[in-house]
Amino acid sequence: MVFRSIFDAPEIRSEFEKAGVSLQFIPVIWKHVVKNPTCEWDDIPSLPSAAYSVLRSKFRPLTSIVDSVIDSSDGVTTKLLIKLQNGAFVEAVVMRYDSRLGRYDGKTRPGGPRSTLCISSQVGCKMGCKFCATGSMGFKSNLSCGEIVEQLVHASRLSDIRNIVFMGMGEPLNNYTMLVEAVRVMLAPPFQISPKKMTVSTVGIIHAINKLHKDLPGLNLAVSLHAPVQEIRCQIMPAARAFPLEKLMASLQAYQKESQQKILIEYIMLNGVNDEEQHAHELAKLLETFEVVINLIPFNPIGSSSQFKTSSVENVLKFQKILRGVHGIRTTVRKEMGQDISGACGQLVVNLPDKSKGAAKLTDIEDLRF
Repeated sequence: MVFRSIFDAPEIRSEFEKAGVSLQFIPVIWKHVVKNPTCEWDDIPSLPSAAYSVLRSKFRPLTSIVDSVIDSSDGVTTKLLIKLQNGAFVEAVVMRYDSRLGRYDGKTRPGGPRSTLCISSQVGCKMGCKFCATGSMGFKSNLSCGEIVEQLVHASRLSDIRNIVFMGMGEPLNNYTMLVEAVRVMLAPPFQISPKKMTVSTVGIIHAINKLHKDLPGLNLAVSLHAPVQEIRCQIMPAARAFPLEKLMASLQAYQKESQQKILIEYIMLNGVNDEEQHAHELAKLLETFEVVINLIPFNPIGSSSQFKTSSVENVLKFQKILRGVHGIRTTVRKEMGQDISGACGQLVVNLPDKSKGAAKLTDIEDLRF
């Protein structure tokens, strides 16, 4: 028999309503499971008898298990390989930072240690981006609300998670309904993560962007742009053919007008493909009417067969200087974390681990200051 996760919010709400159980007990149950993920339902005190009956017959505290945990050599990145109830695997990555090591406005930043969790939304991905390892898997299945939230539950056993980025396996907006449900669970007790601390990344699913602010107000949006013109974008991101750049930018313009929030533009640096000076000027022209932060991402190789090469440090810094100095656009270069455990941007692909090997590296989402 297939059981649902207790974090499958639509299902637990529906079953409790049918059984006449108050929905106010759901956060109580979630809190107990977060603290005691291996609990039995009878361990939770003071629930109505009908609630116990529903829980025993249809739900499990967790439907996934952590198959392996691999730490990067520097200890700041941890990759979790998570086995789902159906036998499939997804990956989630914990990235640890210390605010005090950074500088802002010429001064040491306040704060202290914090962790960001990179969450997967699908098994595999149908977008087929040629620089991304997950795309090489093809699309397998969407994750349920519970399977998305359980990544946070598992990661919270290892670190105090402060930020969430939906930048793991899959295209989040292609699993829109479950993404929205999962985020709403994370906003609620016992997690209570602020929408300002959550970022959803997309290659540009226009119809979903058009309704995102209404469904999840305050959430940060990141767009995997990666090229300033449609031709290059289609070469490296086949899905871009379905979402022409002109229409995508119109959608983002409407989103920004409605949300009044900055948009994070993700731009992977591919040697000789999209990293030349003219591309920097074209990108600035494309974004001249937007309020954005551009995050330049050094390409992380996908094994020895990759068709792309990483831009030189010199080219990356020159690209950044043009965007910043000439055009006045805030531009950061992503610090890569977890490459030695294939946990860096674009490296998430399910390979059952050789635990004798050690992971890649990301700019902390808080340091981007939307």
